[in-house]
Amino acid sequence: MISILKSIVTTGFNGQLINIEGDITKGLPAFNLVGLASKTITEARVRVRSAIRSSGFTFPAEKLTINLAPAEITKDGPHLDLPIALSVLILSKQLSQTNIPKDSIFLGELSLDGTVRPVRGIISLVENAKALGFKNAFVPLENYHQARLIADIKVIPVSSLSELFLHLTGQKIITPPRQTLNKRQILENTPTFDDIADQPLGKRALQIAIAGHHNLLMTGPPGTGKSLLGKAALSLLPPLSLSEQIILTKLYSLTNFTTDLITSRPFRTPHHSASLAAILGGSNHLIPGEVSLAHLGILFLDEIPEFHRDVLESLRQPLEDRQVSVSRVNQKATYPADFMLIATMNPCPCGYLGDPNHPCTCTDAEISRYQKKISGPLLDRIDLVVNIARIDPSSLLENAKQKFSTTNVVKNTETDRQPLTQSVVKNTILEAIQMQRQRYGDTTISNASLPTSQISQKMPLSASAKSLLDEAAKRLDLSARSYFKTIKVARTIADLTKEPIILPEHISEALTFRPRPIKRY
Repeated sequence: MISILKSIVTTGFNGQLINIEGDITKGLPAFNLVGLASKTITEARVRVRSAIRSSGFTFPAEKLTINLAPAEITKDGPHLDLPIALSVLILSKQLSQTNIPKDSIFLGELSLDGTVRPVRGIISLVENAKALGFKNAFVPLENYHQARLIADIKVIPVSSLSELFLHLTGQKIITPPRQTLNKRQILENTPTFDDIADQPLGKRALQIAIAGHHNLLMTGPPGTGKSLLGKAALSLLPPLSLSEQIILTKLYSLTNFTTDLITSRPFRTPHHSASLAAILGGSNHLIPGEVSLAHLGILFLDEIPEFHRDVLESLRQPLEDRQVSVSRVNQKATYPADFMLIATMNPCPCGYLGDPNHPCTCTDAEISRYQKKISGPLLDRIDLVVNIARIDPSSLLENAKQKFSTTNVVKNTETDRQPLTQSVVKNTILEAIQMQRQRYGDTTISNASLPTSQISQKMPLSASAKSLLDEAAKRLDLSARSYFKTIKVARTIADLTKEPIILPEHISEALTFRPRPIKRY
């Protein structure tokens, strides 16, 4: 007798259809699992045997063989427990193959007492089931609300094997719960612009970076507020749409168990000792790395020269393509990686190069070796570089009382010198982002991600601005990438002032944020 059920295993960000084929023959009792199954799946024999008996069914005392086809694909994940258990019930004639609804998929891990445990990556599994034409998805009860985010597929929650048996035989139809999906903020209680004393140039660079989704590098002596500025960026990002929330929830459910809906943009801060696999993704299961977990948010690299050189160089591809491809011997996966890079660094090993109030103790060789940790090609992919100067200590307490200085104003705007507060800056950023969405007709395209081939059409320059940029490109020896990045940054500056075309003053300000050497005092 043969039984056939269907399920899915994840292969990176996508899925692969799996046929669970069962056969039972007379002979010595045995339970064989074949089809290139991982250890997690081979251990399903113990879980399924105990779950069947604990649920009041009889485990057959015959030779059972379960084949996971196609055999050449590595299968992993305890979510195959449920279809394997159903296959055993069909083979032992306790359940009929006709009881299995057509175009249905079964997902769930079984505990020893027969209850169905939640599994990781449920959104990815259900989404791929829908793409493969399935109409029904039987999922663990705790995964139900998350799985319902995928439209046009019926999701049935299952709490136990016995409950599923009663539903399939028509004795007791499962009723979905009424509870709503929990919403989870990835990072809470982040600092805002109002918590930062002084630093108008750093705030301006941060405002431009967020408005146009540009990459930002902040340099300066220790204790000047570089890390605080980076963390404050999260509070200025626009809210996520529902489709973006689903994408983020799908990514996070692939790496760790969560039954919540991710509703806030990510802010990832990996330690400088992070490995290449941790940053890009991979390991044995090809799980997403930090660059993908920062998708639609910020990847914050504090003290970027302290990261391993191979890790930094690996960022070049995702920064350019906004996705990352991870390859192993038998597997390959592509994950989205549309993040904004914000990095900080000291100008030298001691941190005081260029500080007029504190002499630098580093040699020229040490400074050169330290700064060369960030290669030219990587630096060329960073849109804005700003030096964060030391704050006058006498003004710190005054700034703490006022929360912001009324002399710090939104630069180049028509708002008659409004104070540079959190609410004013965020509103200006949201208006600039809305202008970009209307200009490009696509919510996924920002100034920074606009293809180079469309720049001349979508980002017109005045004649004087074009002349200024061409002259600056010759004198500063700008690469082609830097040339176009200057235009993109200038377009963002123009958006912040609601200008329809790029003017010379926008080009001038964009050029001030290009990398330049730091002077020794």
